[in-house]
Amino acid sequence: MTSDGPVRGTGRAPALHDQWREPLRALRDPIARDAGRVRADRDRPRQWRKQTWLGRFISTYGWRAYALPVLVALTSVVLYQTVTGTSTTKPAASQPIQGPPVIGAVGTSILDAPPRGLATFDANLPAGTLPDGGPFTEAGDKTWHVVPGTTPQVGRGTAKVFHYTVEVENGLDPSMFGGDNAFASMVDQTLANPKGWTHNPQFAFVRIDDGKPDFRISLVSPVTVREGCGYEFRLETSCYNPVFGPDKQARVIINEARWVRGAMPFQGDVGSYRQYAINHEVGHAIGYVRHEPCDQQDGLAPVMMQQTFSTSNDDAAKFDPADVKADGKTCRFNPWPYPIA
Repeated sequence: MTSDGPVRGTGRAPALHDQWREPLRALRDPIARDAGRVRADRDRPRQWRKQTWLGRFISTYGWRAYALPVLVALTSVVLYQTVTGTSTTKPAASQPIQGPPVIGAVGTSILDAPPRGLATFDANLPAGTLPDGGPFTEAGDKTWHVVPGTTPQVGRGTAKVFHYTVEVENGLDPSMFGGDNAFASMVDQTLANPKGWTHNPQFAFVRIDDGKPDFRISLVSPVTVREGCGYEFRLETSCYNPVFGPDKQARVIINEARWVRGAMPFQGDVGSYRQYAINHEVGHAIGYVRHEPCDQQDGLAPVMMQQTFSTSNDDAAKFDPADVKADGKTCRFNPWPYPIA
């Protein structure tokens, strides 16, 4: 036939153009711009080294591979602290109490008793001398009367609810300290303050005026204080005596001389000093048996520091060397266990 006629069959499929000779492959992205680009031959030798076991681990687990060592380290720290009872955290500024209390412990030791062998120490500690101020009764009758009145419970008391009475020594002139009710009101308000001990949910307080309390908060004349707290060096102090008086009762002893005049470190702020005296001695009564040093220069003094005498560690180390070391730090006065509550 002529070239214009039909082509005779050869029995073979027509030959494909060269661009279609590669094997057909599924495209990863059919709508991509380079969808028609031929993929590289898989049989080519790789241009990179085979991954290590660490690389395969990271590729498989991603961010978990980095988090796992950190979790292991934290778990080890927690286990160590649990076993040893130690902690790496520092107390927050609103919680300056450094040691756990022995809650409800009574014992027989007088806390805040002047240490022995320091009979001339008053000459070396002018900050501890009694400031000038109003009059007080030098000596009472060494007996007490309970101030009538009760309060509802303040605080949660998850560990213990403490019951207390407010008492005044017989023979004191009430006009010198504002009367029994004024003293009782200051005690109640101080213990109920959110910056006080009830900020810690372990503690709660209830004032009673009948029955046997856990401790008695008593306003006492200086001469009776010397019998109940000691007078090794001649500075007026208050204290906690767990077995004082003919009935051997636990008693928070508040010195009337200090109640009226305060203390030099408090710079004339008698109201703050009264709050401090209550919180400090009640702190002993609820289980804080140790004193605290000034922790930070110019910071607030811990309420369990003996601020009646000084807020300087150098001074405190002289009469309380077991708990305080001389390091040059001096704090500002502070009446509260949790001053930033």
